[in-house]
Amino acid sequence: MMPYLAYSNMDPEDVKSIIAYIRTLEPKEGSYPAADLNFPLNLIVPTIPHDATPMAKPDSEDTLKYGQYIFTISGCGDCHTKREKGEPVPGMHLAGGFEFRSPLTGDVVRSANITQDHETGIGLWTEEVFVGKFTAYRDSSWRNKPVKAGEFNTAMPWLLYAGMKDGDIKAIFRYLKTVPPVTNKVEKFTAKQ
Repeated sequence: MMPYLAYSNMDPEDVKSIIAYIRTLEPKEGSYPAADLNFPLNLIVPTIPHDATPMAKPDSEDTLKYGQYIFTISGCGDCHTKREKGEPVPGMHLAGGFEFRSPLTGDVVRSANITQDHETGIGLWTEEVFVGKFTAYRDSSWRNKPVKAGEFNTAMPWLLYAGMKDGDIKAIFRYLKTVPPVTNKVEKFTAKQ
């Protein structure tokens, strides 16, 4: 699902820029089915919209505030924070463990701990390592590879985020350096038994 709540924090000028870009795209004719959400999503989704809470986009020279802005509007916290009954688990901000269950196989992949914890998070990562995680997917020959039931897959949209500017990724890293460490060893993947 789209991270609408995160997108509602965008600076209005960024929203206008996205609209302007979309208007440059060629229309695609086709027949598209209406959305058909299964229970309980069919009841939950209509409750999601709320008033926007736009942030002012900081100057990119202020890398800490700019990194926090990019991080927030990208919805990183939504996936990297464990939730129970739709609410973030207290004390687990960005400590990973959010579960993505494959509807096809029943396998479960969990998000990584991206706090500054030295043993279970990214506290020992350098900026170069962090940026490299994203830029590794810029190779135009890289493609998503099919996986079978019981094989590890990732929920992280690496191909989408690989297109970010290095400066934006570095700003996110700088912001993450300010996040308090949370010890939380995450089991990345569990195959359906």
